[in-house]
Amino acid sequence: MKPATAAKKLGVYLEATPAEFQEGVVSRAELNALQADPPAWLRDLRRDGPHPRPVVAAKLGVSIAGLARGGVTEPLTTEQIEALKEEFPAWLRKERATQAEVRQEAQRIKERDAQRAAKGD
Repeated sequence: MKPATAAKKLGVYLEATPAEFQEGVVSRAELNALQADPPAWLRDLRRDGPHPRPVVAAKLGVSIAGLARGGVTEPLTTEQIEALKEEFPAWLRKERATQAEVRQEAQRIKERDAQRAAKGD
């Protein structure tokens, strides 16, 4: 697979990976090996970053679109993410509230569909 696909599956920012990873092709076996026994560079990237947008969004408890609305377009390090959590700007509060509403609505729909399915049996 392409390095970008492998980086996405590993949850790391491609541009922060070693050159040999970025320039090569990653087999399924190599990917499995990296996941099972991550080398030091992979452990460091996962711990310290920079992190790709999906990871940043998850760590902040917002959506990727919420990051964009908040003006976060670049990868962030763990330190930067923690600083944002401590600062807790208005956009982050708003996006977390929005994300909570989305989760509640998804849960409501799931329960409604389960009730309909149970009635149909």
